[in-house]
Amino acid sequence: MVSLALAALAFLGIHLGVSGTTLRDRAVAAVGLRGYMLAFSVASVGAIVWLVLAYQSAPYVPTWGQLEGWKPVMIVLMLPAFLLVVIGLTTPNPTAVAQEGLVNRAPQGIVRITRHPFLMGVALWSGLHLIGNGDVASLLFFAALAITALVGTVSIDAKRRRALGAEAWDRFASRTSVVPFAAILAGRNSLDVRGMGWWRPVAGVAAYALMLGGHAHLVGVSPWPA
Repeated sequence: MVSLALAALAFLGIHLGVSGTTLRDRAVAAVGLRGYMLAFSVASVGAIVWLVLAYQSAPYVPTWGQLEGWKPVMIVLMLPAFLLVVIGLTTPNPTAVAQEGLVNRAPQGIVRITRHPFLMGVALWSGLHLIGNGDVASLLFFAALAITALVGTVSIDAKRRRALGAEAWDRFASRTSVVPFAAILAGRNSLDVRGMGWWRPVAGVAAYALMLGGHAHLVGVSPWPA
């Protein structure tokens, strides 16, 4: 459990203590953007591998215990989590790596729902599993992922504002939101289903179906209520 706690702290430190902060800006100035990206990628991959391996080997120490009644909720809400992740990863977005130049383009597709679709999907996925698993290891593992995703939205916004300038970033931010559907409900934009294309939602549903069907074999836990 000590290894898992240290891995969680390392993962949080790399993503919240470096990426998106002025420390990142100083590192880029010192070693260049390519050098920083290479070092950050290696450190990030190392941290997530350590986190996963430590989680897999951690003992099961119950907190509130596994919640069988929570599984139907997870089955339903994991679909939007997958859609956010898959559509978000495949949609051009100025908050994504190396796509800052899109900031002056009108938000399209999933970006109108949230400007951080991938991170919102990860946060939803992590939160659902944290509640459902009910043990100390899951608390450490999924909390680290959820906190990184949620705080990461603030970190990325600050980084983009510094890099792109307040005027350009604020114009984009005013037409979008971090919280899904908040900008739409506030009348700052409208839903753009066509902008998502047909294949992105299909890919998201397919990934969800594959994980739902293979969860017991891949993870060792059935997603279906007993």
